Amino acid sequence: MIRVERRERGIVWVVFDRPQARNAMTFAMWQRLREITVELAADPSLRAVVLTGSGDAAFVAGTDIAEFRAFRGADDGVAYEARMHGVVDALEALPVPAIAAIAGACTGGGVSIAAACDLRIGAPGTRIGVPIARTLGNCISLRNVARVGELIGLDKVKALLLSGVLLDADDAHRLGFLTEVVSDAASLHARAQEQAEAIATLAPLTLRASKEMVRRLRSATPLPDDEDLIRLCYGSHDFREGLTAFLDKRRPHWTGE
Repeated sequence: MIRVERRERGIVWVVFDRPQARNAMTFAMWQRLREITVELAADPSLRAVVLTGSGDAAFVAGTDIAEFRAFRGADDGVAYEARMHGVVDALEALPVPAIAAIAGACTGGGVSIAAACDLRIGAPGTRIGVPIARTLGNCISLRNVARVGELIGLDKVKALLLSGVLLDADDAHRLGFLTEVVSDAASLHARAQEQAEAIATLAPLTLRASKEMVRRLRSATPLPDDEDLIRLCYGSHDFREGLTAFLDKRRPHWTGE
């Protein structure tokens, strides 16, 4: 479930509200996020958007792995990554600043959502990363590697993917993923609202033009194709093993096939 809370001064909060699953995204939630983003982009009264997770255990803990049960091969992986691009690209193209207020786990697809925002505020217990090399055995798209790489550098992204470790709030701030870390979790939402209200007082056309300039610069050079790599992972025996092992709550046995 995703809640939309409209507040004064043209500020909207988008809340990922599935705390029993650490706000992991179902495919229906991904589709709903795109619909919400498109609706907000068409609202002339909008001034700022805050995205956050329900509770303090997670911002978004990626896509719910149970959703991958229906996958039968590489074509499903390619289609899934294309759908994710549509959602995250729409979020990045919002004409107003978007703020990610992050507490707890921000992993997998949650990292992509946060990276598409303009500001990212973290609570002290924040953990950020893409641990798929030790969980599911899939891969993230080249576009999302590039998006996070623009924030922390490609070598740091590579290190995260190769190690499967999660960054704590201080390391994420030092590397540039988080723009700010608050003193405690209780003040996270208040700080996000404060920043949204400050943004709402600024010239909206200037903010829109500034965001769009950066977005166009990022997309000026087409990215290489990555379908072969997506097929390599999603069509593999290892992906099926990772999925089964995760659902069975056991360690996967990787074979590289």
